[in-house]
Amino acid sequence: MVKAIHIAGTRPQTIKAAALSRQIRTSFPDTIEEVLVDTGQHYDRELSALFFHELQLPEPQYKLEVGSGSHGKQTAAMLTGIESVLNAEKPHCVVVYGDTNSTLASSLASVKLGYPVVHIEAGLRSFNKKMPEEINRIVCDHISTLLFTPTETGLANLEREGLHAGNSPPYSPDNPAIFHCGDIMYDNSLYFRKTTTGQQGLLEKFRTKPGEYILATIHRDHNTDNSDRLHSIFEGLVKITLEGHTPVILPIHPRTLQALEKNMNRLFLEKVKKNISLIPSVSYLEMITLEKHAKMIITDSGGVQKEAHFFEKPCIVLRPETEWVELVNNKTALLADADSRKIFDAYEYFLSVRDLSFPKFYGDGKSAAFICRQLVSAFH
Repeated sequence: MVKAIHIAGTRPQTIKAAALSRQIRTSFPDTIEEVLVDTGQHYDRELSALFFHELQLPEPQYKLEVGSGSHGKQTAAMLTGIESVLNAEKPHCVVVYGDTNSTLASSLASVKLGYPVVHIEAGLRSFNKKMPEEINRIVCDHISTLLFTPTETGLANLEREGLHAGNSPPYSPDNPAIFHCGDIMYDNSLYFRKTTTGQQGLLEKFRTKPGEYILATIHRDHNTDNSDRLHSIFEGLVKITLEGHTPVILPIHPRTLQALEKNMNRLFLEKVKKNISLIPSVSYLEMITLEKHAKMIITDSGGVQKEAHFFEKPCIVLRPETEWVELVNNKTALLADADSRKIFDAYEYFLSVRDLSFPKFYGDGKSAAFICRQLVSAFH
């Protein structure tokens, strides 16, 4: 029996953990024992409980409840908590997801204690080391024992950095195994899209219909914490509603709302609230319902960029670059950064094109099963 601790701390990580946990419980209950740790990096007790329930995740055995804070404070608290969990559980491996401070802290704590790190969503690069996520990705990849990359581009990035897919076991941080396995979020997209039929009342609640609105999300600190960038983004969104005559629904991240109310002048804030539907944070099923029925999606989230592709929606990216380069190369995602003019131009472009295609960049929806097989092979 392989004991695998998997660690999540944010909503996107919880989504990824749900796909692996579901596969373990349904197909590998006799060969993999899972121990789920919630660091609470984005901590909201009520939303967290709802999220775990919707995703059909078991209750985490450990809740660190770290909460928000500076990168140093947050990472240090997680290092301490995760080290205690590892000393108590003594797992065969530690599974981490993505590129957050939870990913970094979990990887560092594990490798220093001699526990193999399994990195799901390895190899992604934005080539912008001003982003904390980019540092977290690189560090985690180079201390992991098993690396699972969702894309061909991710595989090429790892090869370029001196990590080789052809290594033979036994695996270690000095001799890692690299697998191109597809995207574990796609597993969930296929699984849960069938369960959103009961969410149709959500659109009626916001007085809109399928295909008649734009879904927007803004949460990255380089957008929320920079008043000029935030002002320009909302200027673009307001222009879409006023000149493009397309409603914008924006589930508002607490950081974004706080920044708006603190840094925007009163008249502009009133204009934003009058013309954009700023709604409270939504559950996972509500989010994919909104994604599935949107005309297009505007976001600074990496996960939402992919989900836009899963649901075959054009996407405007509120960043100067993205790790999901295949979407930009495919011209179904456009980089607008925080430029109001580029945001509106991208909106008009997507209204004008009729030949967008959405290739299967992210595998066949069976990534979690592949990962489980490799865990058993490597650590059984």
